[in-house]
Amino acid sequence: MKAGLHPENYRPVVFKDMSNDDTFITRSTINAKETIEIEGVTYPLIKIEISNTSHPFYTGKQKLVDTAGRVDKFMSRYGNRKK
Repeated sequence: MKAGLHPENYRPVVFKDMSNDDTFITRSTINAKETIEIEGVTYPLIKIEISNTSHPFYTGKQKLVDTAGRVDKFMSRYGNRKK
């Protein structure tokens, strides 16, 4: 392999699913502004809206994730078209 192609700053990072507060630790190069302490160790924290623990494809459950009122906005615009 060629030298210098891959980043060298891989480190453990915590990803937190904001819809169900599930966390998991993996290695990443992503920059984080926040930190979290787990079992006495401080890790960079990345907040995500959806992960495999909350996505309907992986859970088999339909769950409406509406953080900005998009469904209500759509229904107010196009919901009553049959009248």
